Amino acid sequence: MKKLLTLSLSLLLLLTATAQTTSREKKYFRILEKTFIEQKAYNTVWFVEQRWRLAGNSGFNESIYQVEKILQQAGYKKETNGEATGTLTYRIEKRPMKHATWEPVDASVYIVGDKEPLLQFKTNRNMIAMYSASTPAAGVTAELVYIGKGSSKELEGKDVKGKIVMAEGGIGSVYPNAVKNGAIGALAYSMPRYTQPTKYTNSIQFQGIGYTDSVNQKWGLVLSYAAKEKLKAALEKGPVLLKVMVNTKIYASEELTIVANVRGKTKPDERFVFSAHVQEPGANDNASGVGTLAEMARTTAVLVQQKKLTPQRTITFLWGDEIVGTRRYIQDDSIRAKGIKWGLSLDMIGEDIQKTGGTFLIEKMPDPSAVWTRGNEKHTEWGGSELKESELFPHYFNDLLLNRCLYEAAKTGWVVRTNPFEGGSDHTPFLNAKIPGLLMWHFTDVFYHTDADRLDMVSPIEMKHVGKSALATAFLLTTANDKTATALIKDITRNALQRLQIEFELSKKAVQGGNDKAKETHILEVWRDWYLKALTTTIDISTEEAGRSVQQAITTGQRLIKEQAGKYISQL
Repeated sequence: MKKLLTLSLSLLLLLTATAQTTSREKKYFRILEKTFIEQKAYNTVWFVEQRWRLAGNSGFNESIYQVEKILQQAGYKKETNGEATGTLTYRIEKRPMKHATWEPVDASVYIVGDKEPLLQFKTNRNMIAMYSASTPAAGVTAELVYIGKGSSKELEGKDVKGKIVMAEGGIGSVYPNAVKNGAIGALAYSMPRYTQPTKYTNSIQFQGIGYTDSVNQKWGLVLSYAAKEKLKAALEKGPVLLKVMVNTKIYASEELTIVANVRGKTKPDERFVFSAHVQEPGANDNASGVGTLAEMARTTAVLVQQKKLTPQRTITFLWGDEIVGTRRYIQDDSIRAKGIKWGLSLDMIGEDIQKTGGTFLIEKMPDPSAVWTRGNEKHTEWGGSELKESELFPHYFNDLLLNRCLYEAAKTGWVVRTNPFEGGSDHTPFLNAKIPGLLMWHFTDVFYHTDADRLDMVSPIEMKHVGKSALATAFLLTTANDKTATALIKDITRNALQRLQIEFELSKKAVQGGNDKAKETHILEVWRDWYLKALTTTIDISTEEAGRSVQQAITTGQRLIKEQAGKYISQL
């Protein structure tokens, strides 16, 4: 009876924690609802998505300087010598690029004899492969040769010298084989199934070709499904001549990164870092991340100036080249890196899910669902591989961010889901540096990386949901005292018990279906141990020296997890 009584009291403490956490959340979500203005975020998306952005090019740089204007208007002061000690500061870091940058200007493809173009840049802005050179101003006319998948073997015996080749494969692999054999340029078609190319027949995903030098560089163009089918049909009738015009710029440049800081009052060297990459030409990918993060930075400045928020730890906002800029921010200053406690990336976060089909997701740090992906856990069509148990990263950050998003969802009807770790965005440099890092994004988007990813696919309300939830998370972690930390620990304990119940039901069903009991027991043990270690990491939530209540919450939570796991394992 004593054991049962203790468990009941512990569960009662968990219920109490819910009220405490909710009280603080209500405060932050209430002020964020009023202060975060989604139309401002949307206006920034409008500015950025008009520009074809690659690190170093004019569209990328103009976007960086637009963010700078927003920061200046919000009260951030420009740094002059290193990281400043002012409350609201920003800087633009400039570095010479080791390779040239590139930007598209115009292009068109005509089947000779047709009045209307097969493709033109003004309606298919992803048709020019990145790092394509220009044709002569008047264009070039040449015979088209179809080479299947574009492999070296398929080119054997074909005369392509002075001609244009066409293949069904990625332009990056088709192009070098074509020009090596004397072709003046290459056309390629390659669209993933999830983009539904037979439905969205004019979509083109952006791709690139390798860059050699300004003298020998040729051009490559990417085809839509409709253009590919039309060319194949024309070839069946006989020889096809194409007139192609390509106008691009390739030039030396510098890479820009903009960093804004809201300096912590008592622990400025400890920080929460947000990142949003600027390169890639789409509206959702990633003008929506740029615009939302800019509004988050403005909102935070307003609340600090109004004395409604006093972060004890620093909040950093970073815009730059995907992965490159974030990795450099971590690696350039080893002392600064030691103080980075959390990294959160905003990538493709503004999707109108009714139009794109892209569900909002939190990509989790490596937890056991990335080893055993089952039940409601699913990898996206972007792709993910099974991790090893040695690659797991036990930490509370997964559940803490998820709970903030679920709080917003409960109030608004916002759809929130998670996916096991897959990688590929700005959260990976944090994880590679053993820093907790998460990704907020949407998938599967039928317009992912295509020229249909434009402003009309972006939802201001979706950006507000993400912005509020992300900021509430950062505000909690940069202002937490022992009371807040204790409540959050109890909150995470509840998540752990819920997860153990889910995994137990899955394992129980698996054993009943003939699966190995030892394997299913092991899965439960790994989940148990992951959460035990995750609770250990919660000791750093409070901005104060962790007191007795924090220690007790961790101890109680770990005991409950052990007891619950033991009960489930015995029932398998």
